[in-house]
Amino acid sequence: MSTLSDRPHTAVLVIDVQNGVVGEAYERDRVVANISTLVGKARAGGVPVVWVQHSSEHLVKDSAEWQLVPELSREGSESLVHKTYADSFEATDLEDVLARAGIGHLIVSGAQTDECIRSTIHGAMVRGYDVTLVADAHTTEDLTEWGAPTPDKVIAHTNLYWENHRAPGRTATVQKTDEMTFG
Repeated sequence: MSTLSDRPHTAVLVIDVQNGVVGEAYERDRVVANISTLVGKARAGGVPVVWVQHSSEHLVKDSAEWQLVPELSREGSESLVHKTYADSFEATDLEDVLARAGIGHLIVSGAQTDECIRSTIHGAMVRGYDVTLVADAHTTEDLTEWGAPTPDKVIAHTNLYWENHRAPGRTATVQKTDEMTFG
């Protein structure tokens, strides 16, 4: 159980599923479809969805590359967090958004596995959250040119180590999209 007192609720985080982030991502269409399914399940179960959008000198705010992919749409009542660092908590209002809603458990999806997903799940855990990583709803691009493993191995390794991650009073779990149930 989360170490955050009086925060019994769950939220789904959709991190950086933007045109310029996932355009060349591994199994992009399958992952985006899984995220769409996850968001639909959360909405049907009354679970808040929180959207995170990254911006940088290479991902300019309000540009076509910065926009969410066309397959996904944020409802007006759903929170949108703007970030400039890999960890979605760093220098953002994410913690305030989650605290106001009494959120102590995060279900994480999005991109990129080896940067913003890993940073955010670790950032959430050290801040006291329970964290579920959706195994088939995160992706990354091929960075083998710079010595990284292939994307399928990056994703599989992240799922493996998160499933076995432990911290006092908090849980780290991994589930597939079709295993996720809400409310």
